[in-house]
Amino acid sequence: MLERSRGLAVAAWATLVSQIIIVGTGGAVRLTGSGLGCSEWPNCTPESFTPVPEQGIHGIIEFSNRVWGGIVVAIAVVMLVVAIWRHAGRTIVTLSALVLGLTILQALIGAVVVWMSLRPDTVGIHFYLSVILVAISAVLTWKVVVGPAGPRTAPRWQAMLVHAMTLVLAVVIFVGVLTTGSGPHAGDGGAARNGLDPAVMQHVHAWPGYALLALVLAVVVVAIRRGPRAHLRWSLALLAVIVVQIAVGIVQSNLGLPILLVGIHMLLSVITTAIGAAAVLSLRPPKGADASPERADASVGVGA
Repeated sequence: MLERSRGLAVAAWATLVSQIIIVGTGGAVRLTGSGLGCSEWPNCTPESFTPVPEQGIHGIIEFSNRVWGGIVVAIAVVMLVVAIWRHAGRTIVTLSALVLGLTILQALIGAVVVWMSLRPDTVGIHFYLSVILVAISAVLTWKVVVGPAGPRTAPRWQAMLVHAMTLVLAVVIFVGVLTTGSGPHAGDGGAARNGLDPAVMQHVHAWPGYALLALVLAVVVVAIRRGPRAHLRWSLALLAVIVVQIAVGIVQSNLGLPILLVGIHMLLSVITTAIGAAAVLSLRPPKGADASPERADASVGVGA
């Protein structure tokens, strides 16, 4: 049983980490203007599968992202095979299959992005699907490492508050995609923009961001009073990363969107997604744990 759990856990963690890293490599492609470093797909050029010297560093950056994309698909295949082989259960097998299917779809969308010369709508879909993949991979990893959820112990209003927080997080990321699509980092000097005013969009992006901060603070306050302890820990982690994300967003805006800070901001968005998924899942203790309301409250040192 230990060997089986360890193999599944390694595969699940590899799935989650690889999905986060691909966002970083994709961000590097976009922020360095290498989006058309490989002008064709699946070939890098009409005559060559790999970059040619004439493409310079842009070809290498774009091709490296494609190579990592292949690794991500391979890891997703391994995850599904291990889940089936180890009889991990319907939920884990289904999540693994979903990750694999969406990862293959993501590769095809990447081809469309190149064929359509980095249209901002296709680039935005490409990124948002990565956000969804990170969220599903985080749920998969939780189910493998922590196990299935036990009975609901939190009151309905607490669960609704947590889900409202995740809904606003999804809105924040969506508006962030629109904001990036209006800004200067198109992935290539000749790529189109979505036509929105980037100065206005930065403010529009900030409004739901501050609403998200308020909701996370409320979730933390409730978790301090009601628990469970794991939910409090993950809520505090989410609060910390959102505060850092807001700080990075403000600084990057005032400094004229330097590519390093924009890349950090992009990567933090999917890390926030993964932690947000853990915050939601931790609201229900794992099956078999002592999850009575009294024990949950006592675990954080505050009575009901």
